[in-house]
Amino acid sequence: MGMRINAELPLPADLKAEYPLSDKIIKIKEKRDAEIRDIFTGKSDKFIVIVGPCSADNEDAVCEYVNRLARVNEKVSDRLMIIPRIYTNKPRTTGEGYKGMLHQPDPDKAPDLLAGIIAIRKMHIRAIEETGLTAADEMLYPENRSYLDDILSYEAIGARSVENQQHRLTASGMNIPIGMKNPTSGDFLVMLNSVIAAQHSHSFIYRGMDVTTDGNDLAHVILRGGVDKYGTCNPNYHYEDLVRLLSLYQKMELKNPAAIIDANHSNSNKKFKEQIRITSEVLHSRSYNPELKKLIKGVMIESYLEEGNQKICPDMIYGKSITDPCLGWEDTERLIYEIAEKC
Repeated sequence: MGMRINAELPLPADLKAEYPLSDKIIKIKEKRDAEIRDIFTGKSDKFIVIVGPCSADNEDAVCEYVNRLARVNEKVSDRLMIIPRIYTNKPRTTGEGYKGMLHQPDPDKAPDLLAGIIAIRKMHIRAIEETGLTAADEMLYPENRSYLDDILSYEAIGARSVENQQHRLTASGMNIPIGMKNPTSGDFLVMLNSVIAAQHSHSFIYRGMDVTTDGNDLAHVILRGGVDKYGTCNPNYHYEDLVRLLSLYQKMELKNPAAIIDANHSNSNKKFKEQIRITSEVLHSRSYNPELKKLIKGVMIESYLEEGNQKICPDMIYGKSITDPCLGWEDTERLIYEIAEKC
């Protein structure tokens, strides 16, 4: 095989023992997980806001951002469930370029996966310790999630991974909400088939073990827009798209129908400022149609300390995205207060 072993990585259980969760963090996560479950099962009408950098590339900047979110959360927690977006893996369309903190804890240095898995665990723990907010991450590599599965309160499966069988089966063994994005084609049925798979029990091989899962009743969809064969972005956050999704859900025997609307990616054509307008339209659609208000549980927004993005270089701006462009903090804070008023 054209493959060489660079290092043998620690087992997830060993890494967790070396960097354990305090009793305080365990209680915080239990409480937030229960609150989030109540939203997806319809017991709570709080609106979810999953918000944060496109990629979590710097521990200090990410934790400063989450601390700012926590201060806003104190004012809106009666209406919103704010879930920081701390994404430590980045899918690359061609496989080239920065793949996230898991691969490169220092973006301008060579990949170091051992340092990476330690860095992402420490960053997530620090964020909870400082703010009391448990976070969301993307399950880009199913086996890697075992290093964080005791920390996260929400996970997403991306557009490039949603058709992958290992992702679907692994999702069926989670006890937190897992959002299935529509594929890059925009196909709703592929996305919903992933939800069906995740909500059922399966037996398969996971990390060298024969496992059987219980099924995840909180598996749901994330609309992120699609791209046609000509490379044109086709958004799917409009009222007609949401009604179509509602109709499809009504025809399927799925538990806890729910959708999160990703305001960036192909919904905004990566025009990050459009996230403000898109979020406003989603809220209007919910207020117009009571059935949509039950279905649309929240939004996903890409935001960081500084707006826009930058290339990896020796003089990078602190708190500015090195992957997709993000809303800046001032716009984000105003948007969160607006969401709290309108949801």
